[in-house]
Amino acid sequence: MKQYHDLLEQVLANGVRKNDRTGTGTISSFGHQMRFDLQEGFPLVTTKKVPFKLIVSELLWFIKGDTNIRYLLEHNNHIWDEWAFKNWIESDDYNGPDMTDFGLRSQKDEAFKKEYQKQMELFQGKVISDDQFAKEYGDLGSVYGKQWRNWSKSSGDTIDQLKEVIESIKHNPDSRRHIVSAWNPEDVPTMALPPCHTLFQFYVADGKLSCQLYQRSGDLFLGIPFNIASYALLTHLIAEECGLQPGEFIHTIGDAHIYSNHMDQVNTQLGRESKSLPTIKINQEKTLFDLEPSDIVIENYNPHPAIKAPVAV
Repeated sequence: MKQYHDLLEQVLANGVRKNDRTGTGTISSFGHQMRFDLQEGFPLVTTKKVPFKLIVSELLWFIKGDTNIRYLLEHNNHIWDEWAFKNWIESDDYNGPDMTDFGLRSQKDEAFKKEYQKQMELFQGKVISDDQFAKEYGDLGSVYGKQWRNWSKSSGDTIDQLKEVIESIKHNPDSRRHIVSAWNPEDVPTMALPPCHTLFQFYVADGKLSCQLYQRSGDLFLGIPFNIASYALLTHLIAEECGLQPGEFIHTIGDAHIYSNHMDQVNTQLGRESKSLPTIKINQEKTLFDLEPSDIVIENYNPHPAIKAPVAV
């Protein structure tokens, strides 16, 4: 994963300090690209442990076209909890203690952190057990799954972009239009978080499927390792579905940034030596749309220990 470490070092050395919507502050650099040959191993960062199971369940959540965090919670995945929780505590239905600026305050105030965790657990339980509550507060709006599988047309019809691109790869592999977009300007205001990974394109050559992602914004320490692995996995899955071998994953990033409260963690990670890349095993008896998390397994993954860091919401 030299490509990833090189990018961290480049942004640290040449990035500029910028404010951001979370109020945390970043060191930022614009316009970068990394390339990963998927025949050389699965690009899952080894200088810190990255929870592969979370990557799998999130990606399958996108593929299913789901936008409600209930599926994620049922698979012990809490990646999207903060955004849904924020919608609840800012609603008229919330009658608990004041959670204003809950993200930052929970990092500094121990008593507040305990109360925050209590309210979060209450929220998670209600999403899992209460259908109406889950419908109202578990849904994140028109995020990735909606755009990939159910893009709304002005005519009132919808487009299943993912199914269409699979058919295009199978029947017209040399097309230059194997594209799926998550950035729908009309729907952005209805999204809990506008898509960071906005558009991806597939390319077929020599029996291999490659994928290029354009990501408008990338949290280099927490988010980007997930994004690399997620789209590398997507490339494997679509290749399997189309009878191809995985080729390259090309990751193009607009605003590549390191949050100011992640600096110590980044330096810790850069001080570690990379290890051999793992491989993945996919249940070949199921189609893409029938896969469950247990059907995808990472093998020979022996990373350094995890490094914790706060999420900027």
